[in-house]
Amino acid sequence: MSTDSPHPVMLLAPHGPLAAAARYGYAPLMLIGVNGAALALIAAGAAKAWLLVLLAGAVCLSFAVEHLIPYAGEWNGSHDDAGRDAAHALVNEGLLLASLAVVPLLSALVPWAGVWPASWPFPAQVLLAVLVADLGITLVHYASHKVGALWRFHAVHHSVKRFYGLNGLMKHPLHQTVETAAGFTPLLLAGLPVEVATGATLATAVQLLLQHSNADYRVGRLKYVLALNEGHRFHHLKWAGVGDVNFGLFTLVWDHLLGTFSYTPARRFSSDDLGMAAKPHYPTAYLAQLAEPFRSSGACHLPAGRKSAPLAPDS
Repeated sequence: MSTDSPHPVMLLAPHGPLAAAARYGYAPLMLIGVNGAALALIAAGAAKAWLLVLLAGAVCLSFAVEHLIPYAGEWNGSHDDAGRDAAHALVNEGLLLASLAVVPLLSALVPWAGVWPASWPFPAQVLLAVLVADLGITLVHYASHKVGALWRFHAVHHSVKRFYGLNGLMKHPLHQTVETAAGFTPLLLAGLPVEVATGATLATAVQLLLQHSNADYRVGRLKYVLALNEGHRFHHLKWAGVGDVNFGLFTLVWDHLLGTFSYTPARRFSSDDLGMAAKPHYPTAYLAQLAEPFRSSGACHLPAGRKSAPLAPDS
């Protein structure tokens, strides 16, 4: 499968000790530092407000690093999408946090709650929850590119024309609900404690910031294992079939097993490569995007026989 860019974009990487520290330290700071701080707060029984403060700090940090070491400078400016994306983020993050309120109720209804390894160290329990949720979410994501009814709702996410932190929560709330249910229902049936669910939810928010970041950070060979922005950009290529790769939320393990992993080191991306070639005029306003899956125009049929990128973006 060819993934050569029709319009390569050459950028000069920012230099200096601060840029270098951000390039190699940002991902560990988010994955280990922010998640570690969240687990410490949860384990200490801190008020939920402190977790919201931590999450807000992570969002601010993501924007700061995107401006310090941008992958594409033009992606740091609004494409008339900042207000819409903020609305998506507030609604969808609110739904994730609100879903935590039902965890104790659902866990109390499960007769075999003892299945959950409650004796494990708290960080290990959260890691297990993340890995189990990753499988369910990845499979729904994969199905959303194959099943028309799911694609109608998932198409909202693929209408983006730039990569930056808030893109991760730029989803139709019904599709996010389906993904969340697929990822967390097996955990709830096993008796998932609310504290572990909280940790996994915060980890999801951090992962979405990293996965769609405009920051040109590096993780070495971990890019073949972790579902971060280097690999996820290939998932947003706009041509039918070409973007059906790298479905994982937290890891790329399932993509390697499904045969859907794709990565070309020399590939560069611009806004011309993103979106949906078959539906270039997808609605851009928030309410219109919520309504589009229910409209007759909401379907986005993939052109028959199109399996690789065309020589030009819209040929």
